Order: sequence, then C-alpha cells, then structure tokens
Amino acid sequence: MRDPRAHDVTNSYALWERANRVIPGGSQLISRRPYAFANGVAPVYAERGKGSRIWDDRGVEYVDYGMSVTSAILGYADDVVDAAVIEQIGKGTTYSLNSEREIELAELLIERIPCAEMVRFSKGGGESCGIAVRIARGSTGRDVVLFSGYHGWHDWYLAAGHLQEGAFDPFAVPNIQPTGVPKALRGTSIPFPWGDLAALGSLLEQHRGQVAAIMMEPILMGEAPPAGYLAGVRELATRENVVLIFDEVTTNFRYSGNGIQEFVGVVPDLACFAKAISNGYAMGAVVGQRWVMEPASNMFVSSTYWSDLVGITAAITTLSEIERRDVPAQLADYGERLTSGMREVLDEMDLPVEISGLPETPGFTFAEPLGADESKKLNVLVAQETAKRGVLFNTHPRHSSAHSDRDLGITLEAFRDALVVVKDAVARRAVDDVLEASLAPALIPRPSVERRPSA
Repeated sequence: MRDPRAHDVTNSYALWERANRVIPGGSQLISRRPYAFANGVAPVYAERGKGSRIWDDRGVEYVDYGMSVTSAILGYADDVVDAAVIEQIGKGTTYSLNSEREIELAELLIERIPCAEMVRFSKGGGESCGIAVRIARGSTGRDVVLFSGYHGWHDWYLAAGHLQEGAFDPFAVPNIQPTGVPKALRGTSIPFPWGDLAALGSLLEQHRGQVAAIMMEPILMGEAPPAGYLAGVRELATRENVVLIFDEVTTNFRYSGNGIQEFVGVVPDLACFAKAISNGYAMGAVVGQRWVMEPASNMFVSSTYWSDLVGITAAITTLSEIERRDVPAQLADYGERLTSGMREVLDEMDLPVEISGLPETPGFTFAEPLGADESKKLNVLVAQETAKRGVLFNTHPRHSSAHSDRDLGITLEAFRDALVVVKDAVARRAVDDVLEASLAPALIPRPSVERRPSA
C-alpha cells in the first residue's frame, strides 16, 4: 500500500493550469476534468495505461476504475486488439474506395444485436445518438424527441436546456449551459423521468402525432430498470408509431456479449454504440431495424472518418475478444466480489453507506441521515483517500476484464483505510478539516481579453 503522505500531484495541476490557457474548459471531455475523482488530489494527466493500471504524468502507478470513461472494457493497451490495429495501419487506414471490413463489422453487429438489420458507423457516442435521432426524424417525418438519461453534446439533445429552468440538467455541473444551441429548437427535445411510465405516456398523449423518437438509457447509472418498465416503454412506442432508441453507449457489452437488449429482454427499433465497442479506439455505430434504417440511404448522414479502419478493426477484434473471453461473466464476477468486499468493510464501520447497482456497474454513496451536502463531502473524501493510496475510485467505479485479484485486494484495502479516515472525521466533526479535495468544479478561467466589439 502506498504511503498517502508521499502523494504529490503538483505537476498534474500545473499542467491543468497550462491547459486552460490553450484549451477552452481545459479538456476535450467534461468527465476528464479534475472533479472526476477528487479535484486537487487525484491526478489529472496520465502518460500511459496497461491493463487495469494507468501511470500519471510523473510515472506514478494507479489501479484505475475510470477505464477511459468505461471504454477500455478489456483493459488499456490490450495486446490482441492493438496487434490487429497495428497490422491494419501497415495497410492504410482510409482509402478513396470502401473496404470489405466495413461489411464485416456491420454483419457482425447484425449477428449479435437483436434489433440490428442495418448499420451505420460513427466515431463516438454523442455522434451515434445524433445520427440515430436524424434517422428517426427522417423516417417518421416528425420532429419531437422524448428522452431520458444522458446522450451527448449535440444540439438535438441540449435544446432541452431552453425549456423552463430546472426542467433539464444533463451534467449536474455548474457553468455548463446550452450556450450556442439555437433557441429556435426549444420544444423539439423534451426530457421525461427515467422509470416513470405514466409520465412518458402523458407526454406522448400531449404531443401525439409529433413525436419521432423515444431516446433512453435502458439502464441508468448502473441500476436495473423497474420491473416491466422497458416492456411498457416498448408498448407505448409501438402504439404511437414512435421509434424507440436505446442508447447503449454506456451499457455496451458489459452485461451481455450481444448488448443490453438480450439482458433486459426488450428490443428497440434503433440502438447506439461507442466506447467499449472498440476498447478505447474511436468508433461508434447505430444499428436498427430495416424499416427505420433504410430511409437513411437518402438522408445526409456522411463522414470521411466513419469508415476509418483503425476503429473498424478495433471493433471487430474487441467484439471477438469479448465473446472469446466471456467478458460479461468476468465483469459480473469481479463486481460481485468487489461489492461483497466493500460490504465486509462496511460491517466493520458504523457508517450509513449504501451499495447499489448491478455487479457489472456497482456504486456506493453515503446516505441519510447525513444530508446531501455532508454525503457529497464524504463521497469525495473516499475518492481523495483512495487516490492517495494508489486507487482511482469514485461513487461509480467501472472495472474491466483486466482487473485482477491483486487489484481487488489493493482496492479493498484502500477503501477500508479511506473509511477509517471518514469515520474518524465524522466522529470528530472535522470533515472539512481533512477534506483536501475541492467540491467546486474545476476552475475555468475567465477570458483574458475583452470580447471583440460588433461592427
């Protein structure tokens, strides 16, 4: 176990300050800003990754439970996937002509995923969702999208930010607004509460004949849906002639080698993939039933790099390895042992911590009677203390098939030591004294120059 007193991330935060001078917001992904783990204590930069481990900008090793925002399902720098990609690079990665590998990946997805009869590619999750919405609107001739969950950064989704205040908060992060999204899109995307079938039914009735699609995460924040909920959504979508879209970007192939549809027993009309489809290489896909996909032949859905053979090769190889290694079973087994170990630690402590989520996507949080503010502090305090001990761990840890028994032992020891700090701080009413991490979002500097005046 690493000595927490030797923890030093000074250089990492110097790099963060440097980044903010040249990159708006400091990073390309909100989830890579410093508050992903413990702002001010966990490192912000990595120089390499292998398996379940990453090494920060100083070369210090960590067991990682972010796994590149769940995309590295096989672990970082997987030997089999990387070898296939390197071989393809030697042949070129994009041509003036199409590649047979595009057909190979499309056929593989059709073979695996229940709703898939046709396939279009993308380069990321938000892009996959945007493509799916375009196809659904084009196929139905309708404009309104009802959605639940998080679906990326595109205008169709963030347009909901122009609804009444408090109706839509996709990030729960201050200073992130629908700035730049045309206000004319107000009312074209409307959120509904996940798990509430009556609320969805009411919106469908209110906007009858206008709704193109229901876009939703079938499993939200690692939690299984209420019994009968997804089947009820499917029934409503069919009754109202609305395209049902499952955003499987986060669930991907964690629960089943054939995606989430087999796991939940409900088949949508379209489904969106990215992240773990290619073990961290840039790749995504929209798959769906022929009746809704085929009209996309006449829609403007097109990009040079959607047929990039690095991503396609990585996806073909990753999907094959997920099946060969039975990765979902590995993830379920490790997750069960992780949560069981956490419960054993909690049995030693008299702290109100709730373990939640499915084994493949576990979670924890400090609960009542502490109150929301105190719970948030203690959640971050755990991330702070585990980071000091060489484990990047937060309230929603995401493991890969590369996580080992040794990783589990290190993680549970760090978790136990973190809770010892928490329990002592709570007993002494000194949480603020030991909390070094900032609860505020990462500081984003104000522009250093005045806005250019209008002509």
